[in-house]
Order: sequence, then C-alpha cells, then structure tokens
Amino acid sequence: MKFYKPNFWDQKNISFFSIFLLPISLIIIVLNFLKKFFIKKNKINLPIICIGNIYLGGTGKTPLTLEIFSMLENLKRKPAFIRKKYDNQKDEVTLQKQIGPVYESSKRINAIDKATKDGKDIFILDDGFQDLSINKDLTIICFNEKQWIGNGLVIPAGPLRENLTALKRAECIIINGSKNIHIEKKILDINSNIKIFYSKYVALNISSFKNKDVIAFAGIGNNKNFFHLLESNEIKILKKVNFPDHYNYSNRELENLVKSAKEKNAILLTTEKDYLRIDDKYKKNINYLKIKTDINNKNQLVEEIKKII
Repeated sequence: MKFYKPNFWDQKNISFFSIFLLPISLIIIVLNFLKKFFIKKNKINLPIICIGNIYLGGTGKTPLTLEIFSMLENLKRKPAFIRKKYDNQKDEVTLQKQIGPVYESSKRINAIDKATKDGKDIFILDDGFQDLSINKDLTIICFNEKQWIGNGLVIPAGPLRENLTALKRAECIIINGSKNIHIEKKILDINSNIKIFYSKYVALNISSFKNKDVIAFAGIGNNKNFFHLLESNEIKILKKVNFPDHYNYSNRELENLVKSAKEKNAILLTTEKDYLRIDDKYKKNINYLKIKTDINNKNQLVEEIKKII
C-alpha cells in the first residue's frame, strides 16, 4: 500500500481537509471506545512489554524494540519479538531477526503461544498498543518531539490512531528529541503516574558520509526525521526524495536514483529499513545510515522493566 502522510496532519491550525474528514474521525473515536466492552482479554502468564504509539508512523518504535531486546538479554532473560503479520513490514522483521527471534501471526496471541512453547520467557509486543485482547505488563508509548501529536486529531482528520486520553493505559513514554515541558505537562495532565524518558538517534556510520555530496531518499513513517538527522550531523544533501512508508522500490525508480547520483557525482544514502527493501543488484550503488536509540536515564527504564520480571 502506498501511503503518503498528508501535510495537513502536522499543521497546528486545523485545515479545511481536517474539518471535512472530522465526522469519520468521530465515528472512529466512538468505535474505539465501544470495542473495549466487547473484546475478550487474554491473560498471559509471562511478562509482556508493549512498544506502541498513538501518532501514526515515524515515532521510533523499531529501533526502540531493538534496544529493549538488548536490555532484556542483559537481564539474563530469553526475549522474543511478537508481531501481527503484515506483508509490507518485512523490513522491520528483518531488522529484528538480526538480533533475536521474531514470532508473527494474524493474531498476536498465537505468536505468543508459539514463542512460549519455544522457551521464551518475556515478550516484546511490537505495535500492540491498540490490541486490547492482550493484557500488557509494561506499556511504552513512543512520540517524536518534532511532530508530537500533529494537529491533535484522530485519523483520517489527523495523525492519531486514537484519542490522547489512551495514555491512561500506559506506564512509560519515550520522546525522541529534546526536552519539552509543554509536551510533558500535556501527558501528565492525562496520566500523572506515567514515567517520561527522552531518546535520540545515534548515527553509527555517519563519518562515512562527511564532506560528500549526498542524494538522500526514504520511504519510512516520517522521512523528515531522517533528513533532519543527516542535516544535524552536517551532511550536505543535494536532493531529498520522498517515498511512502514501507515502499517497495521499482527497478526504474532505483535506476533513476543511481543515474541522478552519477550525474551529480554524489552518493545515494537511505535508511537501513529502506535498504532492506532494495533489489540486491542495486545495493552496491546505495549506502544506508546505521542508527541506534540512545535513551536518557536508561538505568531508570531498566528499573521499570525489572518491576515486571
């Protein structure tokens, strides 16, 4: 599915398009409220850490799941990634499989059952916040400080998967970006017991692209964040090329990118997620940025995790 995030989602002033779509958003809000009365809860006897979001896409869930996995291994646990199976998210699955086992199913509970039989003793529920059928022991919600909640409206009028009051179901927030008192106050007004952490992306191989002309392209949840990370590390970007989230690149598109880079004597640079979706025959002409998530007060988050294990 080709999905470009509408620009009006992140406008502070409510646009005409948002007003036009608001009746559909209101229906979704009502359905979200009603479904909790009809969904059967599955209680799992082993701990579950849910990594989720409310803002749709680009909040840093995937690198955070990798970091949480490493934390759990350091605590001598046997973690597993649990995912709902989507054919267009193989890039994320591949990233997670590089460091640990991934269990997928159309129903997350079935993936948990399989992981349990395989001897795993704690589960990282990737993008399961809106799945009310599974009880979570620790829920961590991701935000990006730059986008925050966009225009604050629920899809399709805005970028929120559900109303912000859903934060009452969470124990921790991780904000990727700089400290923001306004955001913290908004969160604590909804849930005064929630723990707030900050994170930042660390570009591990950024030195390879210093003092070079770069054509940057991406098809992730929020391409702007990738371009900003490059610019904040003083990478000279000649051109930015945007694609939809989880985009499958055609040969023609890749050939055009390679041709453009050669004409400008530049290098092609993309995200690791995008690189995994590129046909192997083009990979020799394309570089990717390797990143990890660095969490402030990481030891405090580890203590929160210890409470459930």
